Amino acid sequence: MNKQAIKVENLVKNFGKGESLVEVINGASFEVNKGELVALVAPSGAGKTTLLMMIGCVEEPTSGRIWLGDEKVYENRWLTKETRKIRREKIGFIFQAHYLIPFLNIIENVTLVPQTNGISKEESEKTAMELLEYFEISDKAHAMPSELSGGQNQRAAIARALANKPQIILADEPTAALDIKRSVDVVKMLKKIATDQDVAVIMVTHDEAMLPLCDRILKIEDKKVVSSEVPRDTKIL
Repeated sequence: MNKQAIKVENLVKNFGKGESLVEVINGASFEVNKGELVALVAPSGAGKTTLLMMIGCVEEPTSGRIWLGDEKVYENRWLTKETRKIRREKIGFIFQAHYLIPFLNIIENVTLVPQTNGISKEESEKTAMELLEYFEISDKAHAMPSELSGGQNQRAAIARALANKPQIILADEPTAALDIKRSVDVVKMLKKIATDQDVAVIMVTHDEAMLPLCDRILKIEDKKVVSSEVPRDTKIL
């Protein structure tokens, strides 16, 4: 059985042209398997979010190749016009801010994408309640985002990211606005999701304290991506 969830080959991303050309990523190649929680680290401005958005079919690369699961989605151009459909069906996004829709309650936020994908209201609500129970906020299903704490809203945002049963979770600084305890809780949750649901998770982080909770580290160095082992001797909560 193929465990590959993400494969990137010789990915390049430039902004601008001529004398104003800026190379952000130049020849990145790596793989991420199902069931892995991988940290993506680099200095500010080194292209972490850009790389994440290319994998997520949001930002178009300059050149290279991207596979999501068994499907090659990019080879020097998008191989489908339906990049939005790929995002809806294969990828869950989690951001530093939860971006819940403020005028929808929690269960309405979580069921929005599945219903957009054609899943019935009944089935999507059943899945949503299972996720909210998993994250221990099922009692908040009919509450508005403004009525929840920051940590509860982030859990709801993770539930929303999982509602379309994605193969891949892309998390951009999901703990940046949280204290150390809540940060650890969120990263442990992402690891549990990766393991329990056989999902590949890439998490952009600046917080080195979170790295021991991950399976592997991807670093952007000299505009390329290198893989390294996790420092297991670091103490965390």
